[in-house]
Amino acid sequence: MPTIHRPRRGSLAFSPRKKAKKPIARIRSWRTDGEEPKIQDFAGYKAGMTHVLMIDDRPNSITSGIEISVPVTIIETPAMRAVALRAYTDRGYYGMKLITEVWADRDNDNIERALEEGAVREIRAVVQTMPHLVSGIPKKTPDVMETLIAGGDVAAQFEYGRSILGKEYQMADLFAPGEFADVAAITTGKGTQGPVKRWGVQLQKGKHSRTGKKRHIGNLGPWTPHYVRRTVPLMGQTGYYQRTEFNKRILKIGSDGTEVTPDGGFINYGIVKNGYVMIRGSVPGPSKRLIRMRPPIRGKPPLDAPAINYISKESHQG
Repeated sequence: MPTIHRPRRGSLAFSPRKKAKKPIARIRSWRTDGEEPKIQDFAGYKAGMTHVLMIDDRPNSITSGIEISVPVTIIETPAMRAVALRAYTDRGYYGMKLITEVWADRDNDNIERALEEGAVREIRAVVQTMPHLVSGIPKKTPDVMETLIAGGDVAAQFEYGRSILGKEYQMADLFAPGEFADVAAITTGKGTQGPVKRWGVQLQKGKHSRTGKKRHIGNLGPWTPHYVRRTVPLMGQTGYYQRTEFNKRILKIGSDGTEVTPDGGFINYGIVKNGYVMIRGSVPGPSKRLIRMRPPIRGKPPLDAPAINYISKESHQG
């Protein structure tokens, strides 16, 4: 008989599959290299997808130098604002501990005092989005998140943070076309689902489903150990997970959303009226979801800006 090869259904790398606490993705790892201080995060709102015709500039591709059709995701990126600075000290095994913080509308010299004492190991900024500028987002409350300031020494990071405190910054201040970025977002929620949809297990065959139940697993495991192990696919929360995709290429950064808005607007979103970023491929989450972008922590070298010959603006309404 041939060797039976049946990989398990559903990766355990993402277990436990729990619902995210907030619609804002949490970033725990950052790039810390670079000679000049720079903020390490930008966020926008997912508008939808379209496709472009571009010259394939990947050197090892079999279609290198040929015009190809590429699916792209459009993310609306209005300006963001830095509202606070936070100073952290290293607690070793227990991670980082907040020493003090200063907000844009308050006077505080505790960070400078901590710098003089040499206790500060990391400077982070509290930033917020401006959803009131986005017509496709039905809210006006800003999304607030924390991001790292990296590059140079701590004193240079603090001076950079103080220079942007209370001010706005744009997507083009952090990224350039052709570069790569890591994208983090919360996926589309699907509520409580059974093991077939949640884990991808097979439906039971006709002989095994004479009880009228096809969409459940055959058994919960062996007699010993005398409990249900975590590897057994069961029903539960599906979707609304945080997911991070590495090395997504930025094809274009623009300031006029009419360049990419399809006729009639994006479905479930509308018209892009602010700046935008065009990312190759798909990103997690539904339309209107907050998308966070950071410099790639796996250090993929950037490419030159691609030659885009055509951006599809055909109506998505049918």
